[in-house]
Amino acid sequence: MRVVVRELERDEPEEKVSRLRALAYPDFREAGDTGFYESLYRWHGTHPLADQVYRWVAVTEEGGLVGHLNALPQYYRVNGRRVVAHTPGDYMVLDGYGFQALSLMRRFFRATENCVACDMVPAVIQVESRLGAEVVGELQYAAKLLNVSRLPVPPVPERIRKALNLPEQFAPARGYLTSAAEGAEPETAAEAPNPGRPRLPIPAPLKAAFNGGLAWIDAVLSGGYGVDLGGRKIEVEVLEGFDESFDELFEKVATVVPCIPEKDSAFLKWRYGPGSPQYPVTVLGVRDGQRLLGYAVLKTLSTGEDGFILDLTTLPGYREVGRALLRESVRHFREQGAHLIRYRFLESPPSPHHGDLRRLGFFYRKGRGNWLLTRFSDPEMHEASQDLDHWSYNVGDGEATFWIR
Repeated sequence: MRVVVRELERDEPEEKVSRLRALAYPDFREAGDTGFYESLYRWHGTHPLADQVYRWVAVTEEGGLVGHLNALPQYYRVNGRRVVAHTPGDYMVLDGYGFQALSLMRRFFRATENCVACDMVPAVIQVESRLGAEVVGELQYAAKLLNVSRLPVPPVPERIRKALNLPEQFAPARGYLTSAAEGAEPETAAEAPNPGRPRLPIPAPLKAAFNGGLAWIDAVLSGGYGVDLGGRKIEVEVLEGFDESFDELFEKVATVVPCIPEKDSAFLKWRYGPGSPQYPVTVLGVRDGQRLLGYAVLKTLSTGEDGFILDLTTLPGYREVGRALLRESVRHFREQGAHLIRYRFLESPPSPHHGDLRRLGFFYRKGRGNWLLTRFSDPEMHEASQDLDHWSYNVGDGEATFWIR
């Protein structure tokens, strides 16, 4: 059957893509929430670079959609120069049309000059790498347990599993593949439709005791941590929005970090303000008078169980401010009733240090990271972007977390 890849017209009904998404992810119940995805693309249309948002679909002779890919633009600073780079997203192809995955991504790289992607699915990374992007490195993934209900199920011996009539394989955490080998074919889905992480059954009284112990440990670990800045007490406050002090902070960070997404107040208002898929978020900040020394953007998912640190940025050299923001982030998520905190980032001058996270009980997880990929048409920019130490990047800075809610 002949399939044509073409640009999706801006006035085409979104229902076409919604039907494709439901077919592509039949076990992913969120795929049926067409209202969320339609609002997501309306939000894309309010982007400061909305005229550079592209979408492509793979269409059969009968007019049925079998594949989709979008390209979202964003400003970056690379070696002090402002440049637009696109990120591929909402990448999906029906079973039996795997070749169109390559065709869609070819259209992306032909239409865009620069690319910055943050992906975690090996098959997608393979296609992007094959067609022009290069892997820079992996974001760190730190997590903190606040409730023992999120303890993973331990390995169960086969004899016991059969006796208790347990399934051979439990579902993995949402958003992660169980066996995506590096050599996976492009037909592999761009997202893993999983029902969620299995829970370790713990009697309620014992669970309450464990959780009380975790809270007590947190109080001990955070005591006196990130409270003093040169003899001045650090005050962390909840900020109402993103004002011009965020512009000043970003410009100071950009003079120290060679490669960074441009996060001025205009971008942050678009990214996290009304209309954003993550709105409302909690923004914590530390000020010295009118000067902003650092901020953190926090989101508790609609399920109430997962807390995400989407962004944590401080003025370089103000490590205690980062510690204070981490401490208050933990307190916030505990008050929200979150079970687990997730934080994906690159360690850099504006970010917390590994030791700061470990001091507060975060642990690092392997094999579940997001990988940063880049392609810049300017050779000097591309060379600079290929050094992971040149980057400051949080998982909320790009398309990777647009889909959480």
